Amino acid sequence: MKHWIQAARLRTLPLSVSGIIVGSAYAYHQGYSDWRIVVLALFTTLGLQVLSNYANDYGDGVKGTDANRIGEKRLVAAGVITAEQMKKAVIITAILTFIIALLLIYVAFGKENFALSLIFILLGIGSIGAAIKYTVGKSAYGYSGFGDVFVFIFFGLVSVVGSNFLFTHFIDWKLFLPATTIGLLSVAVLNLNNMRDIENDKIAGKNTLVVKMGLEVAKNYHQLLLIIAGTSFLFFTMFVKISSFPLFIIYIPLILHARTIRVAKKYEDFDPELKKVALSTFALSILFWLTLVFLN
Repeated sequence: MKHWIQAARLRTLPLSVSGIIVGSAYAYHQGYSDWRIVVLALFTTLGLQVLSNYANDYGDGVKGTDANRIGEKRLVAAGVITAEQMKKAVIITAILTFIIALLLIYVAFGKENFALSLIFILLGIGSIGAAIKYTVGKSAYGYSGFGDVFVFIFFGLVSVVGSNFLFTHFIDWKLFLPATTIGLLSVAVLNLNNMRDIENDKIAGKNTLVVKMGLEVAKNYHQLLLIIAGTSFLFFTMFVKISSFPLFIIYIPLILHARTIRVAKKYEDFDPELKKVALSTFALSILFWLTLVFLN
């Protein structure tokens, strides 16, 4: 069991639920609340993240990408879990996640909103497909430099705007601003991962965006991600007229993080920074929720 827990990579889970927390908190601010939607949305997202981690372990493992990686070891590459066992785990996790997603959709829309239910069912199928196809198969988009785009869409736009829509059944354009924040900070985590693994990815033929642009340009790209993410959230607080306190608290460690990345010279320097950005994003979502519940 401990090996499957390790393969699930628990440290990635807080980041995955950040968008759900932001979307649900804003729904509460708008006057909508349903604990069943919150719980089911969180479990669906956690299922998708574990599915992605298992699929990543399998996909990179069978392609030999993780043979000499820096940081946390992967179980298939290490021979702790066989490729066939991990493939079965991917299938089982995908089925369980889809069942939870169907329950979520039924609770959110009931029987009377068939069109919306169908749209979200297709979105759920797309999310499962995206979680698997990041590294699995010959056309894995993570090997073609499109990982950043998919992370922004699913961790940011779909997670924040989609979870809010489950409550409200309409789209508030202002919500695209914090969705951009969460999405870009999630991309920053992926960028750190790819900067750390750039040499190994080059050897394995994994053409991430970092491999394509080079390490120094990737560092500048990282700074830009952090700046746009913070600016988007600041504009959101101004439009909605809520406290920007969470943003200023979280950006204290992120500014220090940005300086660390700017001067980093060894690939090992990027690994501890992954946790800092992921936990900062999660903390931002929690502080945002607390701000809306207690200060507004």
